[in-house]
Amino acid sequence: MPAKNLRQVVTIRAAPRAVYQALVDPKEHAKFTGADARMVARPGGAFTHWDGSLEGFVVHLVKDRRIVLAWRSSEWPEGHFSIADFQLTKAGHGTRLEFNQYGIPSSDYADIADGWKQYYWEPLKQYLEPV
Repeated sequence: MPAKNLRQVVTIRAAPRAVYQALVDPKEHAKFTGADARMVARPGGAFTHWDGSLEGFVVHLVKDRRIVLAWRSSEWPEGHFSIADFQLTKAGHGTRLEFNQYGIPSSDYADIADGWKQYYWEPLKQYLEPV
């Protein structure tokens, strides 16, 4: 299956700790996305997001700095995972989130690239940034 890689960088006016927690804590994740989320936040732990439409497992965690997930859409062929890598660094009064996703099926690339912006980065900013 042809695949592509995605890179996006976003700055969020919140501490790396807050961004990290929102991404790995299922209750926080559900608050900013508005959808059910489950995650066992340790290497090998399973997760499901967006009411089960996204699933996978945790590959690597560095508290407040990095999250690496084996990530898949429930609509992808069975057994196909991409790698989603979130790197968080302090940037002024906020966090620079560098996101890379490797192995996205080419046919889904445009939707996924837009989906991260529309369903993650913008709601995350609205949830965490001061008014």
